[in-house]
Parts: sequence; C-alpha cells; structure tokens
Amino acid sequence: MFRTLTIGAGVMVLVLIAALGNAAHAATEKAIVAGGCFWCVESDFEKVAGVKSVVSGYTGGSKANPTYQDHEGHYEAVEITFDNAKISYADLIAKFLRSVDVTDAGGQFCDRGPAYRTAIFTSNAAQKAAATAAVAEAEAVLGQKIVTPIVGAKTFWKAEEYHQNYYKSSDIVLTRAGPKQKKNAYKFYRSACGRDARIKQLWGKEALTH
Repeated sequence: MFRTLTIGAGVMVLVLIAALGNAAHAATEKAIVAGGCFWCVESDFEKVAGVKSVVSGYTGGSKANPTYQDHEGHYEAVEITFDNAKISYADLIAKFLRSVDVTDAGGQFCDRGPAYRTAIFTSNAAQKAAATAAVAEAEAVLGQKIVTPIVGAKTFWKAEEYHQNYYKSSDIVLTRAGPKQKKNAYKFYRSACGRDARIKQLWGKEALTH
C-alpha cells in the first residue's frame, strides 16, 4: 500500500542531503595491500585517479598496537580509500600488482624480511574474487608465477604520524648523507633501493612507477 506524504521544504532538503550522503558513502571502499616500504606504496597510490586517501600502517600479525620499532609478525601496509564509481577494486589491485615485484617472496627490492613482503588483504568475498582474477590476469601478462598471497584482512594499525606523507614532507631528518628534507631523503632512498628500475624491468610499459 502506498501513501502520499506532505512534508515541508526544509524536511525535503534534509532528506535529499541524507540520500546524497548515503550514495557518497556507498561509493567509498577500502583496499589494504602490502608492497614493501609503505612510504613508496603511499606515494604511488595517492596519485591514482579515484583514490581519496592512503594511510601507512601495519597489518597481518597478531600483535596489538604495533610500532615501527616493534611490529614483528606484521607487514608494512597501506589502507587505500577510493571512490569505486571512479576506479574499481579490481583495477586498483591490477595497478598494485604492477607496482611491486610479484616474483619476490623474501621482501621488496633492498628491503628484506617478512615485514616487507607483498600481500593483498581482502575484506569480503567480492574483494577476494576480484583479487584472485586480477592475479590470474597479471600472471598471464607477465608469464611468470606471482607469489603475492591473497589473505583475509586483519586489523589495520595506523603507523606513527611521522611516517604519513613522508614522501612529500619538508621536515628535516638526519640521514647518512647529512640533514635532508624527508621528501629528498625519500627520493634518494627510492632510487638507491632500485624500486622503479626493477618494476620497469619486470613489467615494461605496464609498470606503475614513481
């Protein structure tokens, strides 16, 4: 049974705002991935159209409140918030795979050890199916086995504030080459680590690099 409701203009505006807010919320989704140094993954994906924010952090382990000095069992990871009306989860994962060395199970580039391994952390069945398809497609393109695992998401712990937006910060840090702005220290680190060179070697024109 349908009824006609008579409401005031002010109420109508509030209803419209609520509807728009719900639509905007529905278009926002989160993806969690680990790709070695989280500064680099944050830098790569903040530039991707449709991405709203990228946060560096730790996930995959059982330790509560991990820190940079003590995150054993966790991966360095990022939480990507994106507008799925502009970029799909599947497309985001396809880009992620092309931004890392998916053939390296021991870490990434000059960063070695469990914390620097690659992984895709899925939050639901739809994400798992999309990630599985993206990995299969990327393997076909690459012609090599992809060792990046797809695992169920665990708690994502935000990293310390000094790690956020490291790649574009003007704050001064002390490096082996003396005091540098974080953004310049980051550029030196990324180049010296060989990240972009290896990605271009592996993925060619499909590489997602700095």
